[in-house]
Amino acid sequence: MQGCKWLPAALALSVSLAWAGDGAVDYGRYGIDFKGIDHSVRIQDNISLYANGAWLKRAVIPPERSSTGVAETLFEQNQQRIRAIIEHAAGEADAAPDARKIADLYRSFMDETRIARQGLAPLRPQLRAIAGLSTPAEALRYMGRLQDQPVDTPFRFYVAADARDSSSYLAGVGQSGLSMERDYYLENAPAFVSARKAYLAYLTRLLRLAGEPDAARRARAVLAFETAIARMQWSNVENRDIQKTYNKTATADLPGKLPGYDWPALLADAGVARARQVNLDQPSYLAALSRLLQATPLATQRDYLIGRTLDAYAPYLDSAFAKARFEFYGKALDGRRADRPRWKRGVGLVNEGLGEAVGKLYVAKYFTAESRAEALKLVRNLLAAYDQSIDTLTWMSPQTKREAHLKLSKYRLKIGYPDVWRDYGALRIQADDLIGNARRIAEFNYRRQTGRLGQPVDRDEWEMTPQTVNAYYNPSNNEIVFPAAILQAPYFDARFDPAVNYGSIGATIGHEISHGFDDQGSQYDGDGNMRDWWSESDKAHFKQQTQRLVAQYARFEPVKGKRVNGELTLGENIADNAGLEVAYKAYRLALGGQPAPMLDGLSGDQRFFIAFAQSWRSKSREAATLNQLVSDPHTPDLWRPIGTASNMEPFYQAFDVKPGDKMYLPPEQRFHLWW
Repeated sequence: MQGCKWLPAALALSVSLAWAGDGAVDYGRYGIDFKGIDHSVRIQDNISLYANGAWLKRAVIPPERSSTGVAETLFEQNQQRIRAIIEHAAGEADAAPDARKIADLYRSFMDETRIARQGLAPLRPQLRAIAGLSTPAEALRYMGRLQDQPVDTPFRFYVAADARDSSSYLAGVGQSGLSMERDYYLENAPAFVSARKAYLAYLTRLLRLAGEPDAARRARAVLAFETAIARMQWSNVENRDIQKTYNKTATADLPGKLPGYDWPALLADAGVARARQVNLDQPSYLAALSRLLQATPLATQRDYLIGRTLDAYAPYLDSAFAKARFEFYGKALDGRRADRPRWKRGVGLVNEGLGEAVGKLYVAKYFTAESRAEALKLVRNLLAAYDQSIDTLTWMSPQTKREAHLKLSKYRLKIGYPDVWRDYGALRIQADDLIGNARRIAEFNYRRQTGRLGQPVDRDEWEMTPQTVNAYYNPSNNEIVFPAAILQAPYFDARFDPAVNYGSIGATIGHEISHGFDDQGSQYDGDGNMRDWWSESDKAHFKQQTQRLVAQYARFEPVKGKRVNGELTLGENIADNAGLEVAYKAYRLALGGQPAPMLDGLSGDQRFFIAFAQSWRSKSREAATLNQLVSDPHTPDLWRPIGTASNMEPFYQAFDVKPGDKMYLPPEQRFHLWW
């Protein structure tokens, strides 16, 4: 059997995790939390409530959080671990190259006395610069110069791999500049109206704290300006269309295509003057924005920039600013009752600013070579199952199958941590300059981006730190990436039953592999280039099948009056369903033709599906769920097992699901892509 170590039940060790608000969760000998199961719910009616119902009844969301669950608990565990790493770094500051920076960055955030004493003084130069803007053209150029700062503007420049030539970097510019998701400005449901009132109060409070007169009137003008921006911006569904958002344009052609901007000056201010082409993510928005900026009073643009500046730096200012920011983002938008303790916010800053420096210390202490090797075996088993699935497809033409096999053979695997660590030598951190640290971190990261222009694409780079409880697929690199922090119990443990590992981390691995073949990833080839490699009939079948998912998920209503957007979540829902299918196939391959043992009255297939549902265990505040439904391409966690298992024949067989059961879908309505 490949992919996981198997220990007889007598030798397997129990794994327990402490959960905020509900004691410890015991994953027993092989990885299932039996105390979390609600036997009053039939699994045939709701797999999520069956597998997690008892836990949901006793789980209490901590006041400082908008949700709790598996991922959140591992995140909290990592907070404690990273705090210990930071505190240890303070004693090693003269020995390790980045230890001094780690310690000083944390110290600068924790020094509340100095922060209160300085007040707004560290921001006065920026505020004076904004006050001195005398023409709309000067305001636009100032926005260009903010690209390497943490302050947001109505447009954002970046440098990334060219979608049609993944070996080269391409500069781009896209829409930005809003404090809330676009729908919050435009929809009139009570929750959105309430959010706008909270935002207006927040803007007013920021201006008053900065000593600005007539704050309420000026805040209303800024809100009206942002609302006008929101009306012009593309929706999240439109932004998922990778063909529509690819508009590579020669810089020499920009003045004719998008008049109203001084493009040579703007590109220079944004640090991308060397670019010969620029991708315009949303051309119609950029055209409309030029007209809006010309029509908006300069005073309103200055107030907008003041608001964006104060908002960006509020976490690093005194308690009045930090509290105002929490009241809006934390309470109004996320429903949290209390802000995170300061030390946790400090850990967050260090993670963001020196992520790989911390990550290097993290993996040395918490991630073994054995864990990396076992995870790699499991990933390769999933890839083998995927490869076999391609051969058995009846709907895919031989030519497309050859391309699919080729793409899969070129997948890059990044497990645990990068082989080449980021160099922070050019980043200056001072223990007595928190605002300066935040500014220099933004500059450092942005200049790393812009410095890529003209260089070959660095395919060894990671977009997540090893201590991140998450994973991703990058289509331009055709790679799947699994940081160390997600490769731990209860998602993965070499001591767990293989059914549990495949149902939990295996389904997650399958999910990321599947992103290469979802509605977006399927438009990229094995070299990471956006290229049409599907036959017309295969594309038609793919479209027909995936539209079935749109309708399936649109029936879910996590918040009364707000359903899952099946178009926005389509890519993630494809990956969930395809990933679970392939994880199941890989599990059966791992058994090597032998039957799985019965454990505590459960068959291997039953353990597989229960583990899958428990891996999505979550409890969320309604405000946070609403925010997710508007902005996030993922279906809320408790609905993900329902949407996937209801399409899986092995689930029907494992639990004798029949017509009349709430999880039942007629065979002709079930989604299958790689089955």
